[in-house]
Amino acid sequence: MIEAWLVILIHQIVFQGMFVIKNVALKKKFGKPIRGNNKEANLSIALFVVFIAVSLLISMWKQPIGEVLILSKSLSMILGLVLLFLNLVISAASLVGLKDSWRVGVLEEQKTELISSGIYRFTRNPYFLSYLVMFMAYTVILQNIMLLVLAILAFLLIHKMILREEEYLYSVHGADYIQYKQKVPRYCCDDLFKSS
Repeated sequence: MIEAWLVILIHQIVFQGMFVIKNVALKKKFGKPIRGNNKEANLSIALFVVFIAVSLLISMWKQPIGEVLILSKSLSMILGLVLLFLNLVISAASLVGLKDSWRVGVLEEQKTELISSGIYRFTRNPYFLSYLVMFMAYTVILQNIMLLVLAILAFLLIHKMILREEEYLYSVHGADYIQYKQKVPRYCCDDLFKSS
């Protein structure tokens, strides 16, 4: 069976590689920053880095702290690999689909086009969704309670960042954004959580 640390490392090279390529290409094309300097984005990025670093450390320890084996190691690896594949598909589709409107965090001085095609027909936040799938994948592979806690914290920060972006998108796109918001879920299966 392939080592968990190697899976995480290869996944991060691909996942972060796509992210860096998109950011560098847009910065070069526009000659301006594409990353907002707001509290939500900075905290989220810091927590993502911590989550990935802790995942790598746990995967290399012989006696990992917080391990809770619910599944066999081979089954957890298979499920994790499926989730990581899904993560890469969702993130690639979101990076391609957002075209030149891609930004990291809110940049209020830049106005971007409202994208509602491609993967954005199914979820308003596919890149954040891809991060949530990644957190789930690493937690399943390593079956670790520390990662579960970090994943929950990351979800809360992501949700807060999304709420900030929704305010910004409403201020820029008005009724078009409200209409889009009514048709497309924030994550993916929002209807499952609504009370009738």
